[in-house]
Amino acid sequence: MIAALVSGLRIRLAMGWAALVALVTLAPQLVSGDRVATLAASENQRHVFSLLRFVLPNIVLGRQLIKAYDNTGTAIVTRHTDVTEVLERDADFAVVYEPKMRAITAGENFFLGMQDSPAYTRDVSNMRLAVRRDDVSGILIPLAARLSAEIVAAAPGRIDVAADLTRRVPARVVAAYFGTPGSSEEAMIDGTTKMFWYLFVDLAGTEAVTQAGLSAAAAMRTYLDGAIAERHANPTDADDVLNRCLALQRAGTPGMDDLGIRNNLIGLLIGLVPTLSKASVQALAVLLDRPEALAGAQAAARADDDALLTAHVMEAFRFDPINPVIYRRTVRDSEIARGTLRARTIPKGTMVLASNLSAMFDPLAVEAPNAFRTDRPARDYILWGYGMHTCFGGHINRALMPQMLKPLLKLRGLRRAPGAAGQVQGTPFPQNFVVEFDRVT
Repeated sequence: MIAALVSGLRIRLAMGWAALVALVTLAPQLVSGDRVATLAASENQRHVFSLLRFVLPNIVLGRQLIKAYDNTGTAIVTRHTDVTEVLERDADFAVVYEPKMRAITAGENFFLGMQDSPAYTRDVSNMRLAVRRDDVSGILIPLAARLSAEIVAAAPGRIDVAADLTRRVPARVVAAYFGTPGSSEEAMIDGTTKMFWYLFVDLAGTEAVTQAGLSAAAAMRTYLDGAIAERHANPTDADDVLNRCLALQRAGTPGMDDLGIRNNLIGLLIGLVPTLSKASVQALAVLLDRPEALAGAQAAARADDDALLTAHVMEAFRFDPINPVIYRRTVRDSEIARGTLRARTIPKGTMVLASNLSAMFDPLAVEAPNAFRTDRPARDYILWGYGMHTCFGGHINRALMPQMLKPLLKLRGLRRAPGAAGQVQGTPFPQNFVVEFDRVT
C-alpha cells in the first residue's frame, strides 16, 4: 500500500516537472514564432498534452474549433483512462463521418461512418470474408516485401522515400491484392489521398479540400463501377478481393450488390494508401533522429527478425502517429471520469477530441512513456483507433509498414539527405523525404 502511494506520488511529481518543462519550452515559440507551425510539430504536441494532463486533463469549451461537422462546442480529453472511455462508449460519443461518407459514395454510408447497427455488423462481416486475416502472412507480407525490395534495389544511393517507396508500394498492393489498380497508379495515389484529406483531416471544412475530395470520389466511383462491370463481363480466376466480393454476391449475401461492393471498396482504399505512406515516413523519420533506435531497427532488419523490427517501427510511430486526436460527437449530455476530480459533463452536440497521442504518453498508464522501448505491451498503443471503430485494416498496416521499410533499414550508412530534401516535405501528407545510403548488406 505504502509502495503504491510512493509510486503514485513519484509519477505525479514527474508529471508536474514535465508540465513545467513544456511551459518553458513552448512559451517562447508561441509568443515569437509561427503558432501553427509550432503546434504542428509532434514533439510540441507532446509538450502541450503533458501540460494539459497535469493542469487541465479534461477541458470543455463552448467554442467550436471544428467547422467541418455540426457541433455546439469542443472538449479535449488527455488522460489514457478517459480517452479509452470516450472511444469505448459508442452510444454516447458517436462517429461523425456519415455526411462525408455519403458525399463520397453519392448516397450510401460506409461502415466507418455507422453506429453499432445491423448494417454495420453486416458490412464489416462481409468485408472480413473478402479481406481475410490469413492473407496478411500468406499474401500481403510477401507482396509488400518483394515490391519494396525491388524499388530499393533500383535506387542509386539515394531515394525519395515518400514519392518513390511508401506511396508506390501500397498502390501496387491495391492493384494486385484488391484487383483494382485504378485508371493509373498516380490516379490511385492522388485520389485516395484527396479523399482521406477531405474525410478525416480537414476539420476546418476548407472549400478547396472539399472540392478536391469530391472530385476524386466521383472519379473513383466511375472507375470502380467500370471495374465491377468488366469483371461481370469478363470473369477471371484471380484470387483478389474484388473476385471474392463477387463470389459473395453470387451466393446471395445481403449487402453485396454492385453498389455495396463499390462503396465498401472505396472506404477500404481510402484507408490504405495514404495511411500506410504517411505512417511509414513518420516512423522512419523518428528512427533517423534516434541513433540507438535506428541501430536496433537495422540489426533486426538484417537478421530478418520481423517481430523485433515491427516492435521498433511501431514504437517509432508512437512518437509521431498520423493523428494526434480521434474525434467523436456527444449524442447526449455525457459525464466522463465519473467519481474523480477531473470529472466533466460534456453537453450534447460537443465535438470531443480524445487524444490518442496524449494517452500513449500518459505516465499514469504507460511505463516510462518518453523512453524508446521495444518491449511494450499492446495496450500502450492507440495507433489505429480504439474500440468499435478501430481501423479495419490496422493489422494490415502494422504488418506492411516494417516490410516497406525493411530493405531501407538493411542499408549501410542510411541517413537523411542534406538540407531541406532530408526533411519530410508536404502536409498533411508527406510528398517528399529523401534519404541516402552507402550499400546493401
